[in-house]
Amino acid sequence: MSPGYSADMDIEAPMIRLTRLNRALMVLNADLIEHIDVTPDTVIVLTTGQILRVRETAEEVIRRVIEFRRRILGSESKVTVLPDPDQDSLPSAPPCDAAAIGEYEPVR
Repeated sequence: MSPGYSADMDIEAPMIRLTRLNRALMVLNADLIEHIDVTPDTVIVLTTGQILRVRETAEEVIRRVIEFRRRILGSESKVTVLPDPDQDSLPSAPPCDAAAIGEYEPVR
């Protein structure tokens, strides 16, 4: 590796930079994030079951993942943005056309 190389600069690796609570820098594979808990700390739970606590807010982690995806997919790609939890209601889903998707039959 050359000096100044950073794992999150590698276009093939879905990596984002974060800071552990002890101020140690880390690079995380964004594809492994299962969910993020917001407690006094930001707790990231990975699909592997590993738990990471970071200094960044959940909103900042999400922003970095979206920013990374836009870099990879291009600026014109559409990225779904999560609704603001402070909003009173979620956006409504588009109407469903039952004829287009077929009739629902329960499994017996």
